[in-house]
Amino acid sequence: MDKVKTLAIIKPDAVRSKTAGKIFNMIENSGLTIEAVKMVRLTRELAGEFYAVHKGKPFYEELLNFMSSGPCIAIALSGENAITRWRELMGATNPENAAEGTIRKLYATNVQHNACHGSDAPETARQEVSFFFTGMDLI
Repeated sequence: MDKVKTLAIIKPDAVRSKTAGKIFNMIENSGLTIEAVKMVRLTRELAGEFYAVHKGKPFYEELLNFMSSGPCIAIALSGENAITRWRELMGATNPENAAEGTIRKLYATNVQHNACHGSDAPETARQEVSFFFTGMDLI
């Protein structure tokens, strides 16, 4: 697991709209390496565990409803500056503020249904990758 640097999630809205393949293509073209992939259906409880850092915030319950509304795809990514590079490829959380050509500008519909998730720091990345993947799952 040492070479895994960040977690990406293709959220339920992007899976529903069948843009996951386009997002995978963007990841591969960015030079990041896909270390592991898993399609999952989060329960509200698991979504609550994953997003525990947001508990008590006004959007928390809606986030849990959204993330448990359909399948999502968890992806472990590696590469030089993987966290920063993935976050740049995703674009701003609000697609209205996202740069042209980013995933969120292309595929998100609003600040909540924003197509993807990415770890924001090395410690968060380690925790988030281990939430979805064991050492055996990783290349």
